[in-house]
Amino acid sequence: MSGDRPAKGLGMGLQALLGEAARTPSPGPQQGSSRGGVREVELSRIRRNPNQPRIQFGEESLEELADSIRERGVLQPILLRPDGDSFMIIAGERRWRAAQRAQLHAIPAVIREVDESTLAELALIENIQREDLNALEEAEGYRQLIEQHGHTQEGVARLVHKSRSHVANLLRLLDLPEFVRQSLLRGDISMGHARAVATASDPEAVTREIIARGLSVRQAEEEARRQKAKPRDSVRAAPSHGAGVPDADRQALERQLGDMLGLKVQVVHKAHGGTVTLHYSSLDQLDMICQRLSGEPI
Repeated sequence: MSGDRPAKGLGMGLQALLGEAARTPSPGPQQGSSRGGVREVELSRIRRNPNQPRIQFGEESLEELADSIRERGVLQPILLRPDGDSFMIIAGERRWRAAQRAQLHAIPAVIREVDESTLAELALIENIQREDLNALEEAEGYRQLIEQHGHTQEGVARLVHKSRSHVANLLRLLDLPEFVRQSLLRGDISMGHARAVATASDPEAVTREIIARGLSVRQAEEEARRQKAKPRDSVRAAPSHGAGVPDADRQALERQLGDMLGLKVQVVHKAHGGTVTLHYSSLDQLDMICQRLSGEPI
């Protein structure tokens, strides 16, 4: 399973690839001139990685980079992989976009053969190294590695040199309502606020309170606790996920199991027992569950 692949640390990832590619000419479609493993590739033959974790590109900073490229050229090659008669970006989409604005014909690039899993890993690592990702983009990158490439949360944490709790906390942001996620993207609330409202029974309502009243993270946590403590008819009338088990305890158990397995877990407790449901998104994840339950090495 992918969890046993050697972790690619933040200190090596792209530098190792760029260094190796610079020493050894890479296979793949030939394009333009090359120098020391770096070749000029036509912009029209380059396409973006559709699974690139970074979504937002600031217009002002992009235009500043384009101005710099017009004056001095592209100082650092982008990293590409062959894709039929064209190339896909592994790292350097921002430089590619700015080069288009600067109306360049070609851009210096290193060509490297990588598989889909390594492509996803390097795209995420490169953006984290540059601190270019916002929290939701980083979380989406983690989810892609888990759901599409069979990584566990612990494996992702090793890959990007973060703690497992950091990975787990970011993944929870993806379950927040759209209004809360957009508020985080716009900067109306901080990561601390987002973590606080994630524990509330109505995260959107607490988020609106934070924005309207300018609440601190500590005040947001208190507001979330007060909201959970309020008795509501709809909550009392709704079927209970855990008869006799406090909702907060059940959610904590679900999070703990989810962090251990790298999966979404749902616990339903009734008077005479209950069920634990594991949600998987791919056959690789199902295979991982079966191997863990059978005691086979992963």
